[in-house]
Amino acid sequence: MTHEVTIHPLVSPWGRFGLYSFFIDAPEPAVVDTGIASSPAEGMAPALEKLGRSIEEVRWILLTHGHIDHLGGAHALWELTGRRAQVVIHEADAHLLRSRRAHVENYVAVRRQYLRDPNGVAEQTATAQAVISGELEPTVLVRGGETLSLGGDVTVSVHHIPGHTAGSVAYVVDGQRSVFVGDAVQVHGAANGFPGYEDPDAYRASLTYLRDEIRPRHLYLGHPYRNADGKPFGVELDTEDSHRALQESLGLEERIAAAAHRHLRDGLRETDSVYSPFEPVADELGYTGDPTLEPSPFFTTLHGYRTRFAAGR
Repeated sequence: MTHEVTIHPLVSPWGRFGLYSFFIDAPEPAVVDTGIASSPAEGMAPALEKLGRSIEEVRWILLTHGHIDHLGGAHALWELTGRRAQVVIHEADAHLLRSRRAHVENYVAVRRQYLRDPNGVAEQTATAQAVISGELEPTVLVRGGETLSLGGDVTVSVHHIPGHTAGSVAYVVDGQRSVFVGDAVQVHGAANGFPGYEDPDAYRASLTYLRDEIRPRHLYLGHPYRNADGKPFGVELDTEDSHRALQESLGLEERIAAAAHRHLRDGLRETDSVYSPFEPVADELGYTGDPTLEPSPFFTTLHGYRTRFAAGR
């Protein structure tokens, strides 16, 4: 690259929260992540107009992973580009773009056994119907290692960074080390105060890879994740904050792993606690947040350690 491309955050409303996408102002413009069904029309389009750009110009839709608040708006955005944009996702998360039902099945496979909400499946089904704009076959399936040309001399390299989900990826604007990671760097979690990842081993390895190999100059997060004091980092991190976010993510994962292994070894007991059967882990970590707050990162993460322990890893 001979010059740095400009990157703009695009914030879309969702209740009391904002959902973050990013516009890469390249010759073939790209949007990283798409929020939910309403995000392209209500958030992205007006934000791009203020920049003197049009949503119809977007030629790449780069999805960091398959959760609804990142791909829910993909079909709507694709339609607004005149169906000209290429939609990119890792093959391991592609089923979540192709099928609303896949999101419900993810809930049933893990979270339902801990949340025990008799209305949970119906609520998940309704949510998927409401916030996923449409089922969509991806244009480009990636595994990691690919290079995407955004026109001119602008290229983006794809790096597989599983852990948060099996198909999480980082998109790196080559030559300027601007790195988009979606939710793959959780630090101390978002408003729920607990980091969420499906596979602890993969999460740790991906954080180490980002810190030691990618070494972001600019790190773009999917949400304003919190530091140890509960203060948000924001979503656009410079080199120093990038390194700190990665270090704190690794440090907290180490603490959670130690507590989880200790109590898994001693055996889990069902209790009346909202944290059951992981109440001793929550106590040791001093976690007092609401573990039922969807997408329930406390249970998703602890289930990952439980699965690993059961497999003897």
